[in-house]
Amino acid sequence: MSEFPTHPGAVTAGWLTERLREAGELDAGRVTSVSWQPIGTGQVGDSARFSLEYAGGDGPPTLAGKFPAADATSRGTAAAFGLYAKEVGFYRELASRLEVRLPKTYAAEVDESGTDFVLLFEDLGPCRQGNQLDSCSLDDARHAIRQAAAIHAPSWNNADVIDREWLHMRPEALARVKALYPQAQAIFAERYGDTLEPQLMEVCAQLNEASEHWFGREGGDRCLIHGDFRLDNMLFDIRGGAEPVAVLDWQTVAVGNGLTDIGYFLGCGIGDALRREAERDLLDLYCTQMTARGVPMTREAIWDDYRLGALHGVSTAVFSAAFVERTERGDANFLSMARGACALAREHGSIELLRS
Repeated sequence: MSEFPTHPGAVTAGWLTERLREAGELDAGRVTSVSWQPIGTGQVGDSARFSLEYAGGDGPPTLAGKFPAADATSRGTAAAFGLYAKEVGFYRELASRLEVRLPKTYAAEVDESGTDFVLLFEDLGPCRQGNQLDSCSLDDARHAIRQAAAIHAPSWNNADVIDREWLHMRPEALARVKALYPQAQAIFAERYGDTLEPQLMEVCAQLNEASEHWFGREGGDRCLIHGDFRLDNMLFDIRGGAEPVAVLDWQTVAVGNGLTDIGYFLGCGIGDALRREAERDLLDLYCTQMTARGVPMTREAIWDDYRLGALHGVSTAVFSAAFVERTERGDANFLSMARGACALAREHGSIELLRS
């Protein structure tokens, strides 16, 4: 049994008092009562907002918490690929080394099996939850691109950050992904074959055929990547508009090419219409931000890595759809991700580049 709460209903006033005192958020007094309500739309973890009351002192009136998914399939997938341990490790060891806006962390615990965990954060509300099904404004997309640079530049070829063993997929896990991917593609094609446009489903099939070239691909400059850099994992106008954006959900944090996040965001993150309108503007902004942070870049130099980055959206949509809890919103999400990522990949010849 874990020594920390693994469900919102298990969080006690006493546990919160201890965590807030350790974090320097409660100098005197104690939490006397706590209530909670679910927030977010995540399928691999469950989140909640806690409302607190105090006696003899003052602390944050609300907090946010994240816990293992209630669904057994999603929870098993997360444990098998170390997703919970990665997110806890990120907040414990790496968050302070980056310049990206994150919620302040009051607790970050995971058990040895990687099945149970808890994260306790500052509440960044009131804010706007990003929603990839609705796309976003160009200003929101620009704020997100600036945050990508704030992740990538401080970790760019930085061995002290990227050489940590837990960031890298274990060989047995990589072999498992490769073995499972054809099954995931078959499930995806059967489930969405009547919904996703045939020319876009063909991109999914082509990536499956070329999967040996895709999974485990290495080479070039490396940095920390978010791995699921899309609107659903961002909050905008946080703290009532005091700040523009924060980035959440670091379960897929990894080491890779920074353009993986950018191709993913422009492909499956913001919708094809905005991507077509603003692609050059957003890529130029990323290059400007990275250059200003000491990593010189031009759009021409990053173009091929960007084209390949789009394929991360394809493979993530296909694999995740097959191995997490199926929900109505999940279906809409995975279709949206695949539609945008496949359109980008098709327009820019990403599969052909991968095979070359």
